[in-house]
Amino acid sequence: MKNSNTAAVALAVAFLLSACSPDQPTVQALRPVRVVEISYDNAREINRYVGTVQSRHQVDQAFRVGGKVAQRKVDVGQIVREGDVLAVLDDSDYRLTEEASRQQWAAAVEQARQAESDRQRLTALKADGSVSAADDERAHTTAQTTVATAEAEARKLELARNRLKYTVLRASRSGVVTSVRFEVGQVVAEGQPVVSIANPGEPEIVVDVPEDHLAAFKAAQFKATLASEPNEAFDVALRELSPQAAEQTRTYRARLKPVSARSLPLGATATLVAEREMEEVPVAAVPASALTQDRGQPALWVVKPEDFKPVGTVRLEPVAVMGYRNDEVLVSGLSPRALVVTAGVQKMAPGLRVALPGLGGAETNTQQQATR
Repeated sequence: MKNSNTAAVALAVAFLLSACSPDQPTVQALRPVRVVEISYDNAREINRYVGTVQSRHQVDQAFRVGGKVAQRKVDVGQIVREGDVLAVLDDSDYRLTEEASRQQWAAAVEQARQAESDRQRLTALKADGSVSAADDERAHTTAQTTVATAEAEARKLELARNRLKYTVLRASRSGVVTSVRFEVGQVVAEGQPVVSIANPGEPEIVVDVPEDHLAAFKAAQFKATLASEPNEAFDVALRELSPQAAEQTRTYRARLKPVSARSLPLGATATLVAEREMEEVPVAAVPASALTQDRGQPALWVVKPEDFKPVGTVRLEPVAVMGYRNDEVLVSGLSPRALVVTAGVQKMAPGLRVALPGLGGAETNTQQQATR
């Protein structure tokens, strides 16, 4: 009986010890990654810019005198011809000035006539000694002075008449009115732009180019589309590129004209596509999400597959960035057909073993884990 109890106790102790023993270590699942194969080609660098359609020739019209607007003759979108009246100022004060100048000129003319008459009379009296040489000289000087004064008053009268004419603003060229910046009753200053007139026959696409795109932009070929007609692309050529960056945006203003004459709605939104052949160095396009850094320099995580297995080891490889294309990066420096990690690069570490979906029998398992 004692032996049976001892055996029972021994079995119980053995059971407890086996229950308390640590679990067997589990094999950690490999991290699945998405990869893309490096394929080199003479790629084309494509950049897109959003701009507007503007006229090559646009003039801001302004009164050459200041005053209160009495009449407005045009509206936005109206077609005008050279010489058409755009607006009229209240000319009451200018008419008074012109009348005062006319009267001053008339008085100066009378004074000059009287001085010339006195000079001729004194010249006749000088012959018999009735007038001294000094009096005769003063008569000549007075006559010359009054003539000069009359000429000066004539110029003032001409200026007053011109300023009276300037109260009527006329179109300096034919075109379409693109903006009107005044109303009847408003007081405008001399030289203040009030009406803009554009020539719709020479439309251009205007875009702003960042400084780091400047070299590629100069060597590119261009196509453009309008927001109203996104499927109808047309060729445009660079006509003008500003040599100096704008102070606020630090971009360079570019103006491009259609290669073939066509009508474009002024003010419309346009998308410019600049495409450049990258012939110098073969490049490969990889998703922008694959790009990372190594000591401040661009790099990519490259997977070295193990023989006959859907797994591999990652390592960080430096690359040269040759350009950008929407959501892709153009790189060089890696071996052809190298496998580059395109997602989850922030979780990679040198020497990390990963699973490669799509290789061998692990495709289904790794894709399910990647989905999770």
